[in-house]
Amino acid sequence: MIPSLSSDELAAKRARLPSRLLPPLYWGFAHLCLALAFVVMLADPRGVVGFYYHPVMVAVVHLITLGWITGSILGALYLVAPMALRAPLAAGRADVWGFAVYAVGVAGMVSHFWIEEASGMAWSALMVVVGLAIPAVRFWRALASAPIPGEVKLHFRLAFVNLLGAAVMGLLLGIHKAWPFLPGYVLGNVWAHAHLATLGWATMMVMAAGYRLLPMFLPSAMPQGPWIRIGGLVFEAGVIGLFVTLLLGSPWRSLFAILAVSGLGIFLSHVLWMRRHPRPAPKALLRPDLGVAQAMLALAWMLVGAVLGLVLALTPPATWKLPASMVYGVAFLVGFLSQVVVGVGSRLFPLYAWLQGFSGTDFQQPPPSPHALPSRRVQVALFGLWTAGVPLLALALATDSVAWLQAAAALLLAAVALGAVQHATVLARAVPSGTGSLP
Repeated sequence: MIPSLSSDELAAKRARLPSRLLPPLYWGFAHLCLALAFVVMLADPRGVVGFYYHPVMVAVVHLITLGWITGSILGALYLVAPMALRAPLAAGRADVWGFAVYAVGVAGMVSHFWIEEASGMAWSALMVVVGLAIPAVRFWRALASAPIPGEVKLHFRLAFVNLLGAAVMGLLLGIHKAWPFLPGYVLGNVWAHAHLATLGWATMMVMAAGYRLLPMFLPSAMPQGPWIRIGGLVFEAGVIGLFVTLLLGSPWRSLFAILAVSGLGIFLSHVLWMRRHPRPAPKALLRPDLGVAQAMLALAWMLVGAVLGLVLALTPPATWKLPASMVYGVAFLVGFLSQVVVGVGSRLFPLYAWLQGFSGTDFQQPPPSPHALPSRRVQVALFGLWTAGVPLLALALATDSVAWLQAAAALLLAAVALGAVQHATVLARAVPSGTGSLP
């Protein structure tokens, strides 16, 4: 029997819990954005295939990058910061306003991309910059007192710097659409912005979180040593170099592409080290662990994207590069980043639900283990849908096949819908019997 807690003890215990509101707000919005991206592919496939720089494709890409990937990461950080990083992060009114401004800005950007209204893109981009700056500053401050290695803090801080840099560059591109002022080749500017966001923000954040979460999820020993810092700095040098050389149209981008891939290689070497140094797993964890399997599959797609990106950077212009660039984009945005969000989320969301369920009983009656909350059948179905849908999507965009694109979008849309069902199942099972609902 768990002893009853005093009101002061209850208040102190609840104060250490992650935000109850922010993770589901961000995750819910992220799922809506991803579902809408696949609905567009189903409803208007001819608007997506072909050359990638056109309104429908740009809208879809931002639904995936800004809506799904960034929204999911921010929602996860409100849980990971206090639990895994032990960084004090008491979410308040400013955090809720940050989410609201971000969500309205993303919706405005996507809709104005769709209708090709340049002035609307600019003010929407400004809202996104403000909406991203609020959580970035909050996390940056919380990291100062987090008792984690400095080399891991470095990865987090670089990710936030790159996030704000990519957001400001996106704002400048939005203003340029209405009132042209930026020098250089327009596609070069777009590629620079895309690489700073995809590699500098999202990929750097995956690396940062991976050093803390993967040892918990596998489970494994915690990697340490100077190569973590070296890998982060090498990767950052490659990312910033790519950003600048793409803006300038410089052939030196090949060198920085090699640097970026080298940084990814150092991170992957640490992942392999973790796999070789396992620790005893919780008894309630089902094997195979499909969440970790999906995260590992995502890292395999990251490797595919890295190799393909290197080939694109090192070879002269050719007609095969357009379809190859479509595969490159799918590999990084959908195969790697989107799937790693799904894999990590399959472990984080049950933990969130378990904590809220336990809190709802005044910490007297713990729910079932977080590992027992998800439906195993849905887990299997989700893994199968993502595993089949991603390569089919890459093939469809590489070959401009409308039929294959619709088939891939249908598979991935079903995966998003099943993911929502899984979350509902987890929330329902996290409520101890006889206690009503989550607080």
